Amino acid sequence: MAPQIITTIAKLREAVRAIRAAGRSLGLVPTMGALHDGHLSLVKRSNERCDVTLVTIFVNPTQFGPNEDLEKYPRTLDADLEALSELQVDIVFAPSNDELYPANFSTFVETAQVAEPLEGECRPGHFRGVITIVMKLFQIATADVAFFGRKDYQQAAVIQAMVRDLNVPIEVEVCPIIREEGGLALSSRNRYLTNDEREQSLAISRSLRMAEQLVCNGERDPTVVQRAIRQEFDTAGIDRIEYIAIANGETLEPAEQIDEGTVALIAAFVGSTRLIDNCLIGQSIAD
Repeated sequence: MAPQIITTIAKLREAVRAIRAAGRSLGLVPTMGALHDGHLSLVKRSNERCDVTLVTIFVNPTQFGPNEDLEKYPRTLDADLEALSELQVDIVFAPSNDELYPANFSTFVETAQVAEPLEGECRPGHFRGVITIVMKLFQIATADVAFFGRKDYQQAAVIQAMVRDLNVPIEVEVCPIIREEGGLALSSRNRYLTNDEREQSLAISRSLRMAEQLVCNGERDPTVVQRAIRQEFDTAGIDRIEYIAIANGETLEPAEQIDEGTVALIAAFVGSTRLIDNCLIGQSIAD
């Protein structure tokens, strides 16, 4: 069954009112399109939890910096709709830029403190654009639950902080990372990688598994774990590293000692492609 495709805010609100009038629950999966199995895992989770699933497809210009890949970001609407049809998604909201950012648009949501380190330092203004568009979608769709992937760990934390701080009446569920067979975290940007770069990029997930094993074996010093990750990158020839962080899983401030809430986060370039990944390395302590 093909989803209903809606391109205007007015029509989407009308559809949501009908869903509410019927007493049905609504799940929201915000995406920028170029859908892969990671996105589709969020759709499946929404289908499990909610009566109706709404997927948004919008390449949000305000979260891209001046030297980033807005223009070449993959846009594959026909293939996306085919994949969503197979999962029997009810509604796809695919608005134009002008629909969401009309003339004289000038209001943005201020980011939470958790947005400041890591991605906040590497991509100034990125999270301002992210949470502004997410807040707009939350206001337009008024869903019961919104689904995000843990691959974008800091993004999920920023959105959760926004929901908490601004009393937004929506539940945010963060779903597991989906990986390719070799371990590379699924991303729409993976299609930019050459075959050699894809092989090289496996060092990212490999280093995170190694970090997790170090902690499982008793290592608690963040510096030791960071050094081991960097050595793995050196061996693979990945030398353009933006950060290797061992951080508190809630605040994303540097961890002084690894405990059950510690997360390892990585951002690095393989060729010209920027990749991010993370692992909750402290989970084995709790177990």
